[in-house]
Amino acid sequence: QVQLVESGGGLVQPGGSLRLSCTGSGNTLSLYIMSWYRRAPGKERELVASTTNTDGSTNYADSVKGRFTISRDNAKNTVYLQMNSLKPEDTAVYYCQAMRPYYQSWGQGTQVTVSS
Repeated sequence: QVQLVESGGGLVQPGGSLRLSCTGSGNTLSLYIMSWYRRAPGKERELVASTTNTDGSTNYADSVKGRFTISRDNAKNTVYLQMNSLKPEDTAVYYCQAMRPYYQSWGQGTQVTVSS
């Protein structure tokens, strides 16, 4: 249906910023609810942010609210996660998800490390 590839991860200092990209192929991401999840070492997978494909409303985990922003660029078939004021506890593998009824697709993940 749709294949997802994340990019933009890397090493950043506390307080820094990073922008993750999730690019789709095989279908338009405008058909899907798009979400970012993360999994930190030894911790459960966490929903970070999501945005609908209807009115574009967004939801964020309390831990990232005010620091992270999810957005779409439909012309590029890409969803972004802008991460500001990064903290060491944001260190995780970040995954992009596309979801419709009876369907979901996941990217391979991209590592984000926040450390001095």
